[in-house]
Amino acid sequence: MSSPSLPVSAQPTVESFARIAGLEALCRGCTLSVFPLLLYRAWGSAQLVSEIYFCAGLASLTAALLVPTLVRVSSRRQVYLAAVSLYVWSAGFGALQGKWTTVALVCAIVAAAISFVCYNSYVLDHVEKTDFRRLETMRLLYGGAGWVVGPFAGVWLLTLGGGAPFVLLAFAAIAMAWLIGKTPLGEGKFLSRGSDGVQGMQSARKANPVALIARFFSQPRLVTAWLLPLVRSCGWWMFFVYLGIFAVENDLGDQVGGVASSVANMGLFLAPLMLVWMQGRSVRVAIRAGCLGASACYLTATALSPWPWLTIGFLLAGTLFLVLLDTCAGLPFLMSVKPSERTEMSAVYSSFRDVSGIISPAIAWLVLQFAPVVGVFAVGALILLGAWLLAGQLHPELGVPGAVRARSVL
Repeated sequence: MSSPSLPVSAQPTVESFARIAGLEALCRGCTLSVFPLLLYRAWGSAQLVSEIYFCAGLASLTAALLVPTLVRVSSRRQVYLAAVSLYVWSAGFGALQGKWTTVALVCAIVAAAISFVCYNSYVLDHVEKTDFRRLETMRLLYGGAGWVVGPFAGVWLLTLGGGAPFVLLAFAAIAMAWLIGKTPLGEGKFLSRGSDGVQGMQSARKANPVALIARFFSQPRLVTAWLLPLVRSCGWWMFFVYLGIFAVENDLGDQVGGVASSVANMGLFLAPLMLVWMQGRSVRVAIRAGCLGASACYLTATALSPWPWLTIGFLLAGTLFLVLLDTCAGLPFLMSVKPSERTEMSAVYSSFRDVSGIISPAIAWLVLQFAPVVGVFAVGALILLGAWLLAGQLHPELGVPGAVRARSVL
C-alpha cells in the first residue's frame, strides 16, 4: 500500500534539499584527501591504492543497484538513514587507522552511493523541472562549505592524529541523519498519481536489476545522460585521488593535496555566475564548454609535469570547468526520465558515480604500469575530449526556456 502524498504545506523546499546536500558534502569532503594519503601510507603503492578503490567501486555499484529492492523491503527513508549510518561506521573504522582505513573507505563509498540514489529520488518527487537549475546551484552553494573546508580541515586534523578527521565525519553524519528525519520527505508523492504512477511503478518494481538496466539502456537519451556525468565524475576522481599522490612523489608535502582540493572546491561558489551564463543557452552548449575546457587544462598540466607547481595550477584551472559540469551535466537525466520510473531509473542512473569509481582506478592502475602518476591526468584529458564529442548529440535547444526558443525560431 503506498503512502499518501504530503500536504502542500509540508512539502520539502529546494532549500531543504540543498541543506541535506550540504551536510553530505561535509561528510565526503572531510575525508576526501585523507583516504588517499592514509591508504598510500598503509600500503605504500599507488597501484595498490588504485586496486582498493576499484574494489570499493564494485561494492558501491552493487549497493546502488540494490536500492529499489531495499526500498520495497523497508522504506526509502529507512534506507536513506541506514546509508548515513554507514558514514558513522566509516568514522569508527577510520579512527582505528592503519589498514582498517580500507574498510572505512568501503563504508564511506557505499554510503555515498545509496544516499545519492535516495536523494535523487526525493528530488524528482518534490522539485519541479523548472526549479532543477536553481536546485543544482543552491546545492553547490550549500555544499561549498563542506567541499571547501572539508579537505583542508581533514588533512590538518590528520596532523593532530590519524583518527581526528573521522571525528568530524561522525558529527557531520549524525547532523545529516537528524536533518533527514526532520524534513517531510514522505515515500514518493508520484505513487499516488493515477495509472501512470501506481501501476507503472508496481510494474517496474517487479523487474529485476538486470531488466532495469536493460530498460535504462534501451533509452538513448538516458544513456547519454548517464555517460556525461560519468566522465565528469572520472575527472574529479582523478584530481582528488592522484593530485595528492603526485604532490607527495614530487616532494611537495602531504598537505598539498588537501589544500588543492579545498581551493578547487571554492569554484562551487561561482555556480551562481555560471548559472547566469547558462541562462538563454542550451544545456548542450554548457556541457560541451565544460568538457573541452577541462580537457585542455588537464592536457596542459600533463605537458608541464617537469614543473610540478604549474601542473597543479592547470589541474586547478581544469576544476573550474568541472564545476560548470556539476551545474549542468545532470540536467539531461532530470529532464528526460519518466515519472513512473523515477526510483528505478535513479538507481541505475546514479551508478555513474560507482562506475567512475571502478573504471577510474582501473584505468589509473593500467596507466601506472607504464607511466608516472601524471599520465593519469593525460588519460583524463582524452576521456573529457570524448565527452565533448558525445555532448554534440544532445538536442541543440535542450533546457532553453520556451520564450527564448520561440525568439530563436523567429
